[in-house]
Amino acid sequence: MAIIAATISFYFDNDIKSAGLIVAAVFVFCFVLFYYLVEKIIYKKIKLIYKLIYNLKMDKDLKSAIGEYVSDDPLNDVEQQVKDWARDKKTEIENLQKVAKYRKEFLANISHEFKTPLFTIQGYIQSLLDDDLDDKELIKKFLEKADKNIERLSVLINDLDEISKLESGQIKVNSSSFEVSLLVNEIIDLFTERLKTAQIKIVFKKEGLFKTTVFADMNKIRQVFYNLIDNAIKYAKVNGTIKITCFEMDDRILVEVTDDGIGIAEQHLSRVFERFYRTDASRSRQIGGSGLGLAIVKHIIEAHHQTINVRSTEGIGTTFAFTLPMAKKKFS
Repeated sequence: MAIIAATISFYFDNDIKSAGLIVAAVFVFCFVLFYYLVEKIIYKKIKLIYKLIYNLKMDKDLKSAIGEYVSDDPLNDVEQQVKDWARDKKTEIENLQKVAKYRKEFLANISHEFKTPLFTIQGYIQSLLDDDLDDKELIKKFLEKADKNIERLSVLINDLDEISKLESGQIKVNSSSFEVSLLVNEIIDLFTERLKTAQIKIVFKKEGLFKTTVFADMNKIRQVFYNLIDNAIKYAKVNGTIKITCFEMDDRILVEVTDDGIGIAEQHLSRVFERFYRTDASRSRQIGGSGLGLAIVKHIIEAHHQTINVRSTEGIGTTFAFTLPMAKKKFS
C-alpha cells in the first residue's frame, strides 16, 4: 500500500509541476505577444500620428510630414499636443465670441446713429407736408433743423467711408516735410469761435521745439489734431484748459493733447479707439459727432508706423499722446 501511495503522489506532483510550467509558458507567450502588438502596432501608430502633428505644426506639407522628426517620448508629446490644441481652440472660440459681441454692438450703434437723424428729418418734412403752414419763420426753422440733421448724416457717411478705406489700405500716406507748430496753430485758429463760446482756452507748449519738422502726410495729421482738439472741447469743463505739448524724442516727436474735463473710467480706456464706442452714450449723442473720430485718428497714426495711446483719470482729465517721425529720419 505504501508503494502504491508513493507512486500516486509522484505522478500527482509531476502533474502540478507540468501545469505550472504550462501556465508560465502561456503567460510568457501572452506577454511577448502583447508587447509585440503594443510596440509594433499601437506604439508605431502613435509615433506616426505624432510625426504628422509635429511636422504639420512646422508648416510642412503632408507628403514631407511623414518620416522626419520623432520624439523620444511620443506618448507624452501627443498628450501635450492635444492639450495645446484644446487650449488654442478655447482661445479661438473666446476671440470669436468677442468679435461677435463687438459686431453686435457695432450694428446696434450704427443703426442708432443713422435712425436718429433720419427720423428727425422725416418728422420735420412730414410736418411741412401735412400742415398748411403760413408762418415762414416756422417753416424756415423746420428746414434749418432738417438741414442740420442731413449734415450730421453726411459727416457720418464720410467718416465711415474714410475709416473703411484706411482699414483696407486704399488711402495712401503721402508724406512730406512740414513744421508741426505751424500746423497746430492753424488748427487752433479754426476753433477760435467755438472755444470762446465754450469758455475754454488752449495752451500750446513746445518743449525745446522751435522749428522742428516732421515727415508725414500733412492733411492726415491735420485731421488728427482737429479730431483730438474737437474731442477735448466736447468733454472739457467750462472755463477749462486744453494743453497741446510737443517733446523731442530722438528721431521722433511726442505730441500730447490734454484736457481737464470729466475723464474716462479705467474699464473704458482699452476701447476708446473702437468705432462708435462711447463711454457715456446719452451724453455723447447730445454732444454730437459721428463716433468715429478717435478710430480715424488711430488708423492715421498707425498708417505712419507710429503709436497712439490714452491715459485718463475720472474727474481730472484725459491725455491722448502720439508720435510722429522727424523729417531728418524718414520712416520706411
